[in-house]
Amino acid sequence: MRKGAGKPTRLALRALPVLAPAVVAPLAWAGWLGWDQQRDVQADGTTTGPYQAWQVIGLVLTLLAPVYWATVRRHPLAAVLGTSAGLTAAAYYDWSDDASGLFVIGVGLVTLGSLAATAAATGVIGFVRHARTGGGEPPRVGHLS
Repeated sequence: MRKGAGKPTRLALRALPVLAPAVVAPLAWAGWLGWDQQRDVQADGTTTGPYQAWQVIGLVLTLLAPVYWATVRRHPLAAVLGTSAGLTAAAYYDWSDDASGLFVIGVGLVTLGSLAATAAATGVIGFVRHARTGGGEPPRVGHLS
């Protein structure tokens, strides 16, 4: 075998912990939130939505799978960055047709919220896994690979 012949495969495997959450996040967004674009008008004239609480809860629960997957493989930073990047891209794409330009604030809030929430989730997952396995080597923090 030639020297370096397996580099693309190794590179893809090293990028997988970031790419998996980054790909799943916008797909989950499309499945849970992307189809609902209409605001609901209440009897008093106020509007809500377009998303219902159950849709957002479904999105969060769906995203726990790739976050858990990357975290238990000791790539918590990849789980946080991949998920947040995917959600940010999905929110930008979904909301960019807003003529007021205020969608950028919402996208920024999605970015900050997803960073905080996935960081907390990876911390809890890593702590519980570490405690369950009886110690050993703690999760790597700050490593993409």
